[in-house]
Amino acid sequence: MHIGQFAERTGLSSRTLRHYEAIGLIPPTGRTEGGFRLYTEEDLRRLMTIRRMKALGYSTAEMGELLELLDVLEDEAADGERRQQARAALEARLDDARERREKLAAQVERADEFLGILQERLG
Repeated sequence: MHIGQFAERTGLSSRTLRHYEAIGLIPPTGRTEGGFRLYTEEDLRRLMTIRRMKALGYSTAEMGELLELLDVLEDEAADGERRQQARAALEARLDDARERREKLAAQVERADEFLGILQERLG
């Protein structure tokens, strides 16, 4: 799919997609003969993972590290020890992701309380 379709499916701008490619979060895409970027369903899967990490406040550097670990874990050609190390590193990061989610949930709760205050005062 072309960048416009990809942007629409992901809810991100073409500029953001180009930036993520430039910094290595998504691999360089295929190109048409005319030089237009082409994205695959695997690119979509990866980008949706990035969006979910972004929601938890991960920096692009942290996202890159996490994606690298996920790539190793899913690479059937990687040796067993390397995959095991990636699994251990991801398990260690799981608690951090849970903590970030809890903080986000607390923020949503406070936002809901504020909305209630507004509604109450507006009558």
